Amino acid sequence: MVFVKGPGLYPDIGKRARDLLYKDYQGDQKFTLTTYTSNGVAITSSGTQKGDLFLADVSTQMKNKNITTDVKVDTNSNVYTTFTVDEPAPGVKAIFSFVAPDQKSGKVELQYFHEYSGISTSLGLTAKPIVNFSGVAGNHTFAFGTDVSFDTETGNFIKSNAALGFTTADLVASLALSDKGETVTASYFHTVSPLTNTAVGAEMVHSFSTNENTLTIGTQHLLDPLTAVKARVNNYGKASALIQHEWRPKSLITISGEVDTRAIEKSAKVGLAVALKP
Repeated sequence: MVFVKGPGLYPDIGKRARDLLYKDYQGDQKFTLTTYTSNGVAITSSGTQKGDLFLADVSTQMKNKNITTDVKVDTNSNVYTTFTVDEPAPGVKAIFSFVAPDQKSGKVELQYFHEYSGISTSLGLTAKPIVNFSGVAGNHTFAFGTDVSFDTETGNFIKSNAALGFTTADLVASLALSDKGETVTASYFHTVSPLTNTAVGAEMVHSFSTNENTLTIGTQHLLDPLTAVKARVNNYGKASALIQHEWRPKSLITISGEVDTRAIEKSAKVGLAVALKP
């Protein structure tokens, strides 16, 4: 496993607030079962009910020294394969992935972790690939990053993002410019009580093209060491809450719901997720 030092990678900027506000919320029914063979291969079966649509997949994960192989097959007969090599050189992680039968899906990615920087670059394995580069400079407190993608076929930048991050022991704040400068996002995460994992967070998204603002605020709290609750609400009146219980080690049951307070006559969305591990 590559030891993450310094500011991390670009997706890590603002991640604490995003996890607080969006992670584990869902309006579907999902069941996941993970088992392990005698030689340590993990086999995970997952099924999700989305209205009248049922989606399922089976994945395996095999580890051999510093190489991890992940293979997943879904209901559309797509086969997702990823090879991850940890520490082929100090601070480096290499990732190779492809999806069968899509012949244009192959991609190779290199990640580099340093005390004062984190770099990720990927290249599509096609004649005219999409090239992505993201880099972060800073330390454990301040970080500045950029994330760009270039389409060599059209000669255009298809993604151009930048972000700032500030982190202390109990506070995480970020400011990000995305969608080629069309969207600015400010987020905030504050730990109120480490003992009960109580935290509050907020995210403000402004679109320059539509001049619309979306404000989402949320909180989380541990009722006991095995039970967590979360809640969030946005300025459009959408209110959500969830309760997650670890009824046995690494096995979770999560119940979440969402209501539109501006249209209370509509049915609430209810989601259920069950994840079982031995």
